[in-house]
Order: sequence, then C-alpha cells, then structure tokens
Amino acid sequence: MSGDTRRSNRIVVVDDNRFTRELAREALAEQAHIECCESAESALAALAREPADLVISDLTMPGLTGLELLERVRREQPGTDFILLTANASVESAVAALRNGAADYLVKPIQPEELALVVERILSRRALLYENARLREALHTAEACRTLVRCLDPGEIYAVALDLLLHRLGRARGMSLFRRTAIPMSDGMAFRGFDEEHARGLRKLLVDLKPIEPGSLGELEVLGGGALVDSLAEIGLPPGALLAIPVAGRDSEAGVLWIFEDGRPFDADELGCARLIAAHADLALANAERYHRAKERAFIDDVTEVYNARFLRQAIQHEIQRAERYAKKLCVLFLDLDRFKLVNDQHGHLVGSQVLRRLSEVLQQCIRQVDTLARYGGDEFTILLVDTGIEEGLAVGERIRRTVADTAFEGGRGATIRLTLSVGAAAYPTHGREHELLLDLADKAMYRAKSLGRNCVCSAADLAS
Repeated sequence: MSGDTRRSNRIVVVDDNRFTRELAREALAEQAHIECCESAESALAALAREPADLVISDLTMPGLTGLELLERVRREQPGTDFILLTANASVESAVAALRNGAADYLVKPIQPEELALVVERILSRRALLYENARLREALHTAEACRTLVRCLDPGEIYAVALDLLLHRLGRARGMSLFRRTAIPMSDGMAFRGFDEEHARGLRKLLVDLKPIEPGSLGELEVLGGGALVDSLAEIGLPPGALLAIPVAGRDSEAGVLWIFEDGRPFDADELGCARLIAAHADLALANAERYHRAKERAFIDDVTEVYNARFLRQAIQHEIQRAERYAKKLCVLFLDLDRFKLVNDQHGHLVGSQVLRRLSEVLQQCIRQVDTLARYGGDEFTILLVDTGIEEGLAVGERIRRTVADTAFEGGRGATIRLTLSVGAAAYPTHGREHELLLDLADKAMYRAKSLGRNCVCSAADLAS
C-alpha cells in the first residue's frame, strides 16, 4: 500500500492484552496510523477525539464487551468499519458480530499475515467506495452546473455559481464581486445568507476596501487572514476563514466568489467541488462573452462602427419605458448630411465611407457616454439624449451642427472636405410618447431644417407653424 494511503488511514486497536495490541501495531504499521487502547471506554474517547477508518476489538474485555463497543461505534461513528477478535469462536458470536455490522471477525491467536490481509481488503473496499462516492458527487455537481452553461448574462452567472457553491458545499454564507463590463468603473456584487443591513455593510466594505481587482486572483485558495478577513470581523461578520474562488472568461469578464468557513474547515473534497464549479463558471462566462460579441456585431454598422437602425429601435423603446417609469425626459435628434451625394460623386464611395466613419467619431465626442448614437441609414444619424428635454436637446443639436461645420474632413490626395448637416429634434413626453411618433417627428423636423436652407436645427414644435 502506498505511503499516501497509509497516512490517510487510521485504525484503533482495542484489547486488554498488551501482546495482542503490539502484535497488531507491528502487523499493520505499513497500512495505517495505529492507535492502541486497552478498553472499549478508552477507544470511544479516542474515536470522539478523532474518527477512524477501522476499529479492531477483542470480544471479551473488562467493562464494555466487543459487541457492545460495536453497537456504540455503529451508532456514533456509522462510517467506521469493525473487525471483532475472539478467542472462543462460535457460530453465535460470529453471526452476532456480522448481524450488528462488523466487516469481519478473526479467531485468536491472530496471525499477523492474516490480519494484514483482512485489513488490506477492508481498506481497499473503503477506498473504492470513497472513490465511487466522490465520482457520484462530481457527477451530481456537473449536472447541477448545467444551469450555468445556459446563462448568457454574466451577472446571472456569478449569482448562480454562488448559489451552487453554497448548496454543494453545504454552506450558508457567501458573496461575490465582479466587473460589470457594460458599465465602466462599476462593480457588481451578490450576497447570500445575510440580512439587508449586513448586505449594505458588505457592499460598503467591498467598495471602500476594494479587497481584490477582479481577475487578479490566480488560484482558488483559503484565506485565513488578511485585510478582507479582518475587516469582516470588524463589522461583526467574522468568517473564520474564506474560500476565495476566482472565475473569469476569456476576454473581459472576471470576478471572485467568497464562501465563509463559519467554523467548519474546508476539506479536500470541498475544494475539488469548488474547482469543478469554477471551471464551469469560467466556461459559461466565455460563452456569454462570445454571445454578447456576436449580438453586438449584429447591432453595429459596418461602415461607421456605431449602432445601426436595428439597435436604435430597441434602444428607443427601452429609453421611453425608462423615462416613463422614472418621470424623466428624452430627446431624439435626427441628423442628415447636406448634399453628401456630392462627396461620393467627386471623391468616390471609399472616401465617402471614410468621411462617415470620421463623422461618427466627431458625433461621439459631442454627446455623453449614456447617450446613444446610431446610423439610421445612408448619411442619416439618430441620437438618443437621455434625461434631456427639448431645449437642452436643441442646444446639443446646435453644438453638433457647429462642430461638424468647423471640422475639416480628409478627402484623399491632400483634399479637404467641409460638411454641414441639418438637425431635427423631438422630445418625450412633449411631442409624443411612442417611439415611432418621436422618430417620425424628429425626421420631419430635420426636413424642415433642410427646407429652411440646410445647416440648421429645427424642433418638432416648429412643424405646426
């Protein structure tokens, strides 16, 4: 038997005869750690202090008998195997021992080779049963992780992974911190097993302490101390120790999950289970990244690399719902280049595409990060200005008009192209509450700007005049 296996097995030998105890110790020294006890009572105390894989006990002893010890061990240590030694072998004693759960019985005087062989068989069977149980547990964990693979939202993946870890490890408290790639300079958090007050404290702690940069932790590890553990104790949430599980996609998604030890140290099986769940979470994040990249490409205009009309229609509906829910305003700008056909005719469509790409960059610089720029089609662009009324929207439109007019665009071979554009503006709820109506009114206001001589900004309110 290998040294590793020997170190992992523990056998308690119980006999009031010192010679039998020493004989068993010498015969089994290469198979396990041996602790010898001279009575059933001292054996029970040893088992209470540290469980054993196997108890080898004499049948007849002062105090509790071997059969009585067997009954106690089966009741108090159900995972422990038992071998009964007897100097007076009888069918009755053998049947009683086996009926009460003994793995085997041997007749005294015991032979070292026979004892070693029986113990080897029992320990090998235990190792096989343990491996089978471990594989079954891994299979159940893998089955449970199917939920992760179906998740396409990164924030949901972290929350589901945290729930899986707590369930599979039999723990009650945990938390996660992850980078929210859709919102710059913002982290996402999830908490389990805490009331609202403690969750607020944890949220503030993670924001202020910044215990880890998502993605910087390389390997799963148990943290017995450090700034985070100390800070948790200071706010009345001592974890004992923390199991830190890093999870990451292949691109930008990264985070870390923490499971509280709460007085029960993490064993090797739990660490293996956590690694398996983390591996599935990594795969799920990679899938989510690929999905969102593909989805984003479906909403990106190939020429200008800003959003396209398909995305615009979804975005404006979302922003109108948001404005309605929170009693906010929304302004829609419709922009159209003046006489852009002349650029294509004089300089070619390749230069025209380069000008549109550069124009998109100029427009992006004129709006906020929370606003949405989309190419509506051809040389037409639409901008959604959130939390913006019509007067502010007209001011933004005028700033855009002036900036574009002052910008020199490259026309190739040293040529310079000057552009102007006409802008129409419509606002929610001032001019309408439906997205199609707002787009239509902004479009009509833009055409009014063209009818007034181009290179100007008009409001949907001007359409009635």
